[in-house]
Amino acid sequence: MTQSNSRNDVSRRKPQGYSQKAKFHVAIVPDGNGRWARARGLPRESGHGAGVEAVRRVVARAPALGIDMLTFFAFSSANWERPHAEVRGILRVLEQYLQQDVRGWTESGVRLRVLGRRDRLPGDLRAAVESAEQATSRCERLELRLALDYSAREAILRSACRLYTALEISPDAFARLLDGTDTPPAPNVDLLIRTGGEQRLSDFLLWECAYAELFFTERAWPDFTAADLDAAVAEFHRRERRFGRVPDAAAG
Repeated sequence: MTQSNSRNDVSRRKPQGYSQKAKFHVAIVPDGNGRWARARGLPRESGHGAGVEAVRRVVARAPALGIDMLTFFAFSSANWERPHAEVRGILRVLEQYLQQDVRGWTESGVRLRVLGRRDRLPGDLRAAVESAEQATSRCERLELRLALDYSAREAILRSACRLYTALEISPDAFARLLDGTDTPPAPNVDLLIRTGGEQRLSDFLLWECAYAELFFTERAWPDFTAADLDAAVAEFHRRERRFGRVPDAAAG
């Protein structure tokens, strides 16, 4: 399937409620870094470093598959409960990733956006986030979103509290609040991929994944390749997405 056909197919099957230009939105829970490292007798931080290489492979491959929005669950609000040394290592890996890749993103048309709380992030990481977002703000080929210190339930709760006096609210306006910006909200997730063998959402994009197709794989995230992304997207295109409606054949 060509890129243009993929894009048209996704647009045709997209549910109503978002007025912006349709995007093919893929969200990823990159699970299994620590187990990958442990199986090789390596420290867990080595697994997170190897996971960054998998992110790079997926970001490089995504546009050729018609994907123009990628959202990664990089660090959840629950991850603060991990051992302090591991948390520090994860945040250090994320900071290095942002610093090292921002030039390549600007050259290849990748725009970075970060979701989640920023007040609890280390100052150097916050600065790296803000610098990368500013440097890539005019890029349009692919929107790369990283969820840092992110909880979907907290995002929904905060948005609901802001609207408790409103008599009526549209899905579009509520989604904009979830993103925490005044810009058009991100479209619903079309395909959610989770690696590492677990089969749950783990408080990730609960509102946006209401009608997402779910793809689970046993493969640990550091081993995830461009071919694995191809396979997940091919499976997505084989599925019939009805959004609560009956199939076209039955309707006729």
